[in-house]
Order: sequence, then C-alpha cells, then structure tokens
Amino acid sequence: MTRRKTMVVKIGSSTLVDAGELRRDFIAELARQAHDLRDAGWNLVVVSSGAIACGAPLLGFGARPADMPSLQACASVGQCVLSSVYDEEFRAQGLLTSLVLLTRGDTARRTSYLHARDALTRLVDLGVVPIVNENDTTAVDEIKFGDNDTLAALVSCLVSADLCVTLSDIDGLYTSNPSIDSNAQFIPRVDKIDQAIIGSAGDSTTAVGTGGMITKIRASRILMTAGIESVICSGEEERPLMRLAHGEQVGTRFVPAAGRPEIAPRKLWIALGDSAHGSVTVDDGAARALVEHGGSLLPVGVTQVEGAFEAGDTLDVRDSSGFVLARGIAEADSDALTLAAGRRQEDIAANRLLSALANKPAVHRDNLIVFA
Repeated sequence: MTRRKTMVVKIGSSTLVDAGELRRDFIAELARQAHDLRDAGWNLVVVSSGAIACGAPLLGFGARPADMPSLQACASVGQCVLSSVYDEEFRAQGLLTSLVLLTRGDTARRTSYLHARDALTRLVDLGVVPIVNENDTTAVDEIKFGDNDTLAALVSCLVSADLCVTLSDIDGLYTSNPSIDSNAQFIPRVDKIDQAIIGSAGDSTTAVGTGGMITKIRASRILMTAGIESVICSGEEERPLMRLAHGEQVGTRFVPAAGRPEIAPRKLWIALGDSAHGSVTVDDGAARALVEHGGSLLPVGVTQVEGAFEAGDTLDVRDSSGFVLARGIAEADSDALTLAAGRRQEDIAANRLLSALANKPAVHRDNLIVFA
C-alpha cells in the first residue's frame, strides 16, 4: 500500500482577510484543493492566521489594536468566525476539520510537546484536517510563538510532513525587497540558507499580520535541517497546492541537502519547542568543531554570553559575525558561563567558583542542533 504524504499549508492574515473581511471564497477554494489532495494521496494540515484580523472589525476597531487585552478579545471573537467558515467550507467537500490552538507554554515542556504530536498525528490518521493557530486569546509575549511561520515549522515536524507550503502576499524570495528595488531578482530554489539569503529578507509590509520574509526564511532553515522541503508562494496562485503535489515549480522551493543524517526528534524539539532564553557567541575554532565535527561546545570556545538564563534553558549559538549556527540547552546559568567563557577545563577546575563546570561543556552535543 502506498504511503500517504502529508502537506502543511500556512496561510497569512493578509491572504485570508481583505479590508477587514474574511475571504470565504479563498477558504472554499482551499477546501476544494484539500479534497483533490486527498484523492491524490495527500493529507492536509492547515496553519491559519487571521483570528485577530477577523475579530477586530467585528468589535469596532478600525485598525489592529495595540494593547494586549484588546488583541486577545479580537482573537477570541475572530477565532469563532474563522473556525466556523473552515468547518462549513470543508464539510461541503466531505472533509472534517478540527481546531488546535497552541502556545509556547504547550510545547516548551517536552511531555506537552509529545502530547501535541500524538494528538495531531492521530487526527491526520483519522482523515481530519486540523486547523492550527496560536492561542492568541490566552498567550502573552512570554509564551507566544510570535509568528505562524515558526508554528508551521513546528507543526510540520510534529506530523513528519513531506512538504510545508506558505501562502503569502508575495510570490517567493527575491535577492532584495522587490517593492523598493526594481533590480530585485526572483530566487526559484534555495539549497542553503546563508547570511546572504537572510540579508535579502525584508520586514513585514502588511498592517494585518506579524512577521515578514525573515520569519519565513528562519522557519524554512529549520525545516531544511529537519529534512522537510518547504515552499513560499503567493496565495493568489492558481491551485498552488495541487500543482506542488504534482511536482510543478511554484514560488521559491527550499530543498534540504540529499543524504543529510536524520535529526532525532528530541533535537527538533530543542530547535522549535521553546524560544531562546539567551545566546552565546563562539570563536571560529569552536564554530568549525560544531558544524564540521558535531562536537560539544566547550567554555573555552565561548567569547560572549548574552541574556539571563538558567541551566536547562534553550540558547542560540552564534558565530563571530552574529549568525546563528545552532541551538542547544545550557549546562550552566548565564553568570557561570560568563565567568567560564574563554577558559580551559583545567583552569575551570582550579577555580572554586567554577569547579562544578570542570567536567561539563557549555552545551553538550546531545543537546545541540546545528542548523542546515
């Protein structure tokens, strides 16, 4: 029996909502594609923005409010409207949907992350189309994903997706922002996300959404690390999901390296489950040891520590230019690592304040994921 594939599609607020009105016709067309995808051997998971953008005009706001309680109220009202339309249009195609609302508080803990994975996987197995969104009614800054591009990457890893598609208000990645640079060149395929690619990403240009191209690039980088292909394309493309399912070129495709070793699920949780609580900058030798040899990060290779964090917190690991190479779990708190930075293990062992770190790395390789 041929294995069914799974596609995750992320839809931005600017694609779903036009002038304060939810685009029911867009969701109806999405449902038709979901039906055809089902017949073609694909399961579909939808990561949908739009709750706040839907709720704001219904509550009398002329623009997206700035205060948290008003945003939460808009999300609460808008999510009901959004879920209702998804349910009606997908049922018209013989498909059942479910609502899954997540926050960082649900995924930062490993056990909760696994429960979310099991629930989503079971829904897909049962033929349901999960509609996933951040729980903006209860989330505050400390537990927010911040953008649904990151959430889509997380969901793609949870369900072991074959493809993650972002339907946006732009048709893909350019060498620079095409709205302000007439010489910007379209990039149809990306095999490696380096500083030049990240530098080409501009800020958000819409008033109804959060994030921008940079958040999409970062999410695609994590997906490439996980071995999952991703695509950024315009939501106005003609039946983009079906065309992508049939292998057509649509938008910008991010392709993982062939033969890349499979990443352990726990390391994907480190990459996506929680936000970084701080960062460490490493010298060139340490960077090579991490990227080329899969080593642990030793205190001697650390040149700078930023943020206040505890042992067990998630950290970004940056090279000397500030580029994020990896993410891992700290073996010590920020104060201890600041004192230990640049010191050899024998020097740490001789220091009474730091001796507990003598036999520990700053980040152990088993708790470290190096990005593609």
